[in-house]
Amino acid sequence: MADNNPFPGENNTGHIWDDDLRELSNPPPRWWTILWWVSLAWCVVYGVLYPMIPFVTDSSKGILNWTQIGEYKEGLAEVEKIREKYESRISTMSAKEILADAELSNYISHGDGAGAGKVLFGDNCSACHGSAGQGMSNFPVLADDDWIWGGGVEKIVETITNGRGPKAVVPSPGMPAHGATLSTKEIGGLAKYVVGLSEGKDDPNGKKMFMEKGCVGCHGMDGKGMAVLGSVNLTDAIWRFDAADRLSSAAYTIQHGVNQMANPKSREAEMPTFGGRLSADEIKKLAVYVYKFGGGN
Repeated sequence: MADNNPFPGENNTGHIWDDDLRELSNPPPRWWTILWWVSLAWCVVYGVLYPMIPFVTDSSKGILNWTQIGEYKEGLAEVEKIREKYESRISTMSAKEILADAELSNYISHGDGAGAGKVLFGDNCSACHGSAGQGMSNFPVLADDDWIWGGGVEKIVETITNGRGPKAVVPSPGMPAHGATLSTKEIGGLAKYVVGLSEGKDDPNGKKMFMEKGCVGCHGMDGKGMAVLGSVNLTDAIWRFDAADRLSSAAYTIQHGVNQMANPKSREAEMPTFGGRLSADEIKKLAVYVYKFGGGN
């Protein structure tokens, strides 16, 4: 092929395809060669300065003795130094006092702590309640003013610490299942009355049944619930379960109840106990952060 090279003196290899496609043997551009040598030199310098060469159980250290863990600890020490003036005060104050202190309240929500409460909420609460407290399917919204057990900041501390539900520090019985004591017609009538309450309606016949069947014992004469019992407000438009079909949702809850462990069809409404997982200061910061979503009463 080289003997029949149609491009003599071109410094090609003699490998030619499709009549004019050939392979040249010219040296690379000088700038490319210079950069290659500079890169090679930098590899040597980097290997001297930083950890680079792996061994069986260790690696080269580099004369700067730099490590990722060391850099992390330095950064953490800087953050803790900034936070120290706030954290030392938080440990001596109640959640209510922290909330009233504009500087500390801002530190927990934003501030130099990069949102100390926000970080805790993201790690422990957002999986169920959403990143902004907007709630998830079957988990309550925290960014409204509807609080089953009360939304004062100290009450929120209590809820986070002790949990709510049958596995809480102080177990709550939940909503009884009435499927065995009420007929299908009665359950349907009560469900219709409850949905009507949420729409501002008041049906005398439904109210009579509401009272006769003992619903007033937990939800009150006005249907607004009792925080001491953890019974929900039936007169607002906030629905935790199956809000798209409120009539069927209400009937299902009346029939099967909530947190009735003996009934496999019962709704589940469990708030875990964080008293053993988080410190007292972390719980106070979480409570203040949650309170500031917009609820509280």
